[in-house]
Amino acid sequence: MAQVKTGDTVKVHYTGKLDDGTVFDSSAEREPLEFTLGTGSIIPGFERAVLGMSLGESKTEVIPTDDAYGPHLEEMVVVVDRQQMPAEIEPQIGQQLQLQQQDGQVLPVVITDVSDASVTLDANHPLAGEALTFDIELVEIA
Repeated sequence: MAQVKTGDTVKVHYTGKLDDGTVFDSSAEREPLEFTLGTGSIIPGFERAVLGMSLGESKTEVIPTDDAYGPHLEEMVVVVDRQQMPAEIEPQIGQQLQLQQQDGQVLPVVITDVSDASVTLDANHPLAGEALTFDIELVEIA
């Protein structure tokens, strides 16, 4: 039976969970995830988990932080003066914003704290610092 190798385009159904069992994403109610191995379009640990799987095979894989979204970096958290926030924005914890950097790149951030004087912005990926568990089912090898 054919096994997935680098360069193959595959379709997988998956459910991603945190250590406490909380589901953060799943393809169960939608089309399977399609990607090509070796292109870097998904996290490295997920790609390695699919490598070598056979059609119809299912597995559960625990992906450590370094092979997922990396550690939570304090240097990606910044506290700004509330006066620097645009007047039309009423900052709330959990709110997502996009900052434009000096080089023109857009950086997604999440507000993690709000006080009368300041707003804390976190540019880490929401899953940074987390080990992830995926239930994976290989449904197609193209």
